[in-house]
Parts: sequence; structure tokens; C-alpha cells
Amino acid sequence: MASSKSAEARLVELGIELPPAHAPAGSYVPVRRVGDFAYVSGQGPLIEGCEEPVTGKVGEALDLDQARRAAYLTGLNVLAALRAEVGSLDRVTGLVKLLGFVNAAPGFVRIPEVINGCSDLMQEVFGEDGRHARSAIGVAELPFDIAVEIELIAAVRD
Repeated sequence: MASSKSAEARLVELGIELPPAHAPAGSYVPVRRVGDFAYVSGQGPLIEGCEEPVTGKVGEALDLDQARRAAYLTGLNVLAALRAEVGSLDRVTGLVKLLGFVNAAPGFVRIPEVINGCSDLMQEVFGEDGRHARSAIGVAELPFDIAVEIELIAAVRD
């Protein structure tokens, strides 16, 4: 059953402090609003206070638990970018689609379990409104050798 608490109140309850939104690593914007939707560009597993993101191939340099943690950290950065664009996560009326990429070693097939690290966070923060359609894809390489990249489409209100 979904909680009646707002997303911002859930963050406080969960003891989660979002990092500052990161500047884009290329020629794009972190979030693009079109109508009632916010499209969050791919975010990576940057750790607040660290210059380096979580890197390496999942199944070689990182095990499943470390990769799930990287997806969780990426989710925090997705939320930070979304909040920076819309002002408050309480303006999010629902999550539409999450797309997760995993920098997977050959033979590593537990891609959905990795991306659950982010999906579970979204459901903790938004309750039932955090349930989303999703694709989880293993890839040979990601920019800067990051372990995970995740993008999101959210429905928002003014």
C-alpha cells in the first residue's frame, strides 16, 4: 500500500540527502521538459564528494552487490537532476519509464537485478507512483567506464 507521504517527506524519513545535480558531461541538458513530462538524461554513479564515479565491468571489477549499489547511487543522481529542474520531487505525479544500462562483462546476465538498485529506490521515494515501465540492458562499454547509466521519464505538474 502506498504511503500518503510526499516524496520529499519520504526522503527525510529514509535519511536520504540528495547530492547536488551534476553538470552534463557533453553537449546536452540534464533534464528536458516537454508538456507534463520531464526527460532525465543518462546519469552515472557519481558519489558526492568524490571526483571519480563507480567504474568497471560488472561481473569482473564489480560484483552484483557493488553494481546494485552503483545503480542506487545513480538513482540518487537521477533524482537530484529531476529536483533541480522541477523544484521539488513533490511535483512528480508518477514515473513513466526507466532505462538502465550496465557495463557488463561477457557472460554477466543478471542485468535486471543490478537496475533493481535504482528501481527499488524510486519505489521507496514515490510509493506506488514510483512503479515504472523499465528496460535493463547490458552493454560492452559505457562512457568513462562507468558501471551503470540510467535515464528516466517522469510525469510532472506545475
